[in-house]
This record gives sequence, structure tokens and C-alpha cells, in this order.
Amino acid sequence: MKTFEELGLSEKLLRKVKSLGFESPTEIQEKSIPLVLHGKDLIGTSATGSGKTLAFGLGLIEKIQEKKGVQVLVLTPTRELAGQITKVFHSITQDYPIRVCEVYGGVPMDRQIDNMGKSEIIIATPGRILDHLKRRNVRLTMLKTLILDEADRMADMGFLQDVKEILKYCPEERQTLLFTATLSPDINYIAKNYMKAPVTISVESYVDPSKLQQHYYDVPKNMKFSLLVHLLKNENSKLVMIFCNTRIHTDMLAKNLEKNGLDAMAIHGGLDQKKRIRLMKEFHRGDIKILVCTDVAARGLDIKGISHVYNYDIPKTPSEYIHRIGRTARAGKEGMAISIVSNNDYDNFRRLTENESLKIKEIKMPQVESIRVNFTRSDDREGFGRSRDSSDRRSSSGFRRSSSGFRGSGRGDRGSRGDSRGSRRDSRGSRRSSGFRRSGNPRRY
Repeated sequence: MKTFEELGLSEKLLRKVKSLGFESPTEIQEKSIPLVLHGKDLIGTSATGSGKTLAFGLGLIEKIQEKKGVQVLVLTPTRELAGQITKVFHSITQDYPIRVCEVYGGVPMDRQIDNMGKSEIIIATPGRILDHLKRRNVRLTMLKTLILDEADRMADMGFLQDVKEILKYCPEERQTLLFTATLSPDINYIAKNYMKAPVTISVESYVDPSKLQQHYYDVPKNMKFSLLVHLLKNENSKLVMIFCNTRIHTDMLAKNLEKNGLDAMAIHGGLDQKKRIRLMKEFHRGDIKILVCTDVAARGLDIKGISHVYNYDIPKTPSEYIHRIGRTARAGKEGMAISIVSNNDYDNFRRLTENESLKIKEIKMPQVESIRVNFTRSDDREGFGRSRDSSDRRSSSGFRRSSSGFRGSGRGDRGSRGDSRGSRRDSRGSRRSSGFRRSGNPRRY
């Protein structure tokens, strides 16, 4: 492995790197910094936590000229990630006459307009910076480098069209750096149409696969929560992240975990920025041990000490699953990724098992005390109450692996599609007779 001195950084930057406590470059830094310094377009595949922000930050700082307009634009999918990147840039620009500002939604635009007019570097989410560009609040005529961070996630979140629109405001003569955890047709499209002879580099996962255990439980849906509480109370865990697919599930799950004596908090895009920052500080300090979150809210959060990742809702794609489990088993530490699967999850989980690189072992459900909880109509619609389908009463033998992948053992085991089609055809009959109640009375799940 090379040293920072061998990467071509100036003496001033080397002193800064040393003062920040970095002794040697990570793999992504070793491969990226020389290319960034030489103005090359770059596609880097790396996971969150690999050090890529420092990789492109160190390579760009000394190219920037004071008071010459916006020269670096970093696009990133979430406010949290924008905040983290801004902190890194602030740390390495302290000795330079360079201003950095972050631009994202959910806060007043006036202050952002003032800051952008004085800044050489902007870190932004696509929607808000595009809004500013359309209103002519900022110009990118002096832009030297465009960075697309977590590009795959931006595409997954539907930001690809916004990115295309933003690119129209950028000079054609520029350097473009793209970082992604996975390569996809969307990434290839951007590379082909908006980059010039990009150099592709890839680094090994920051997660140590030898220290990561991946397990799943196949359970009736009305026992998912009960099993989760059992595991949280009996596993020897430190900090825990629990992933849900929707904001409703996130709020409901955190609320009911607290009712059962577990110190949990929910974080998702529906919370205002001040509250999200406060909650994350509490989690970083260890004041709260359990973070219940959506993929969007968790993306880009670099949290140390995660011992367990739980998939309460199964993600729709293998790439989302990889991002989730990549929160644990980092930097030589042990980690556990546990998925709780019921009939509504079968379609998503089948996609995971078709990925041969994912080694997820089944564990039989232990003896678990059934827990009664209160839920609202919206929670029941989202799948938190007792199922309205008879298929939910199947035992944990409801599906099995086969040579063709993950599939149900019976006709009704194709996820919830067959049952839901039936209930839609007879909404006044089977849907109500299946046990869906509107009273909000306690149920087991």
C-alpha cells in the first residue's frame, strides 16, 4: 500500500492529513487521488465508509481559486450525507481561503442563496440545487468539477432526471467524478453520455465478510414483531439498526419497541432536519441503542459500532440489502445481519437468494412469547397487524430453496399476490371476513 506522500499531495495537504489523524490512505484514496489530481474523469465503486469523500476532497482543494465562483459541485442523495460531506470539506479547507456550503430541501432558500454567492464548493441534493438553478439563484459557469456521490442511490430514488437537468447548467469542459456502490444501466448511461473517457476503479468491500454472519427467520407475519423483541432482548448487541421500507412502518415499529421496554428511535425523511440531527447525535453518543430507519434516511450515515442490522422489511433489491448489511462488520469488528421474513416478503427475499454472492442461512424460530400491541388502520394496511390472508397462518415451512431459487412450497406461496387478488375481487366479503377490524383493539403480532 502506498503512503499519502506517494500520491502527489502538496506538503501543506500532507500536514493537514497528518493533523486529522490519518496515517495511511484507504484503497479508494490510493486509487482515486492521483486521477483526481490529474483531472481525469473517474467512476469509483466503493461502499459508504470507504473514505471516498477524502479521496476527491484532497484531490480538488488546491485547484480551487478564491472568489472565482462555484468551482466544485457535489450531488448527493440525502441531507444527512450532504451534511457529512460538508464536515469533511470544512476539516480540510480550514487553512485555505475557500468557502463551502450545503444546499438541501426543508430549510429556507434565502440563507442558501446568500451562502452560495460566497462559496467555491457546494454540496447539494439534486432537487434543491435544481430549483436554485431554475430560479437563477446560482450559476455554474465557472464549474471545474462535478461529483456524483452515491450515484446508484440517486438513480434508485428517482433523481436521475434531475441530474440530467443539472448537467445542462454545467460547462462541457469539466471533470466529472462518479462514485457508486453498484454498477447499473443508469450508471452506464451517465458514463456514456456525460463523462469523457472515465477511468473505472473498484475497491473491495469495507465490510469484512469473514466477520459478517447473515441469517434469516421464516415466521408467520403475526409473529414478526414478537420475534424481533425476543432477539433484541436476548442478543448480545451494541448499537442496532433496524430497516423498514416505509415511514409508517418505521414510526410504528419504534413506538411499539419503546412500549416493550426497548430504547428505540425512528428516523426517516418525514422528520424535520433539526430533529434528525438531534436524534443522530443521541445515537452516536450511545444514548439510544436502537435506530429504526428507512433506506433513504440511513444512506450515507457513517456510524461506528453497529453490531446488528435487522431487516424487519425485506428490501426490494440485492443492492439495497448489501447497503444495509454494510453498516456492520466494519474495520475488523464482528457483525450480524438478520432478516425476518414472512409471506409478504417472499418475492423480495427470493430476489436476494438468487444473488449467489449472498450467503444467508436459515435459523429456526425459537420459542417466542407472543406480544399484544395496539395499531391503527394505516398500520394494519401496511402489514403490522394480523394478516387478512389465510396464508399468514402458515408455519415457518412456508417456503424453501430450490435449484431455481427461492420459491413457495404451495400454490398460495407466491408472496401475497394470489391472496390480495382474491380479496380485491370480493372486497365486501373475504376482506372483512378475514379478521380486519377497525376498532384499534389490541392484536397479537
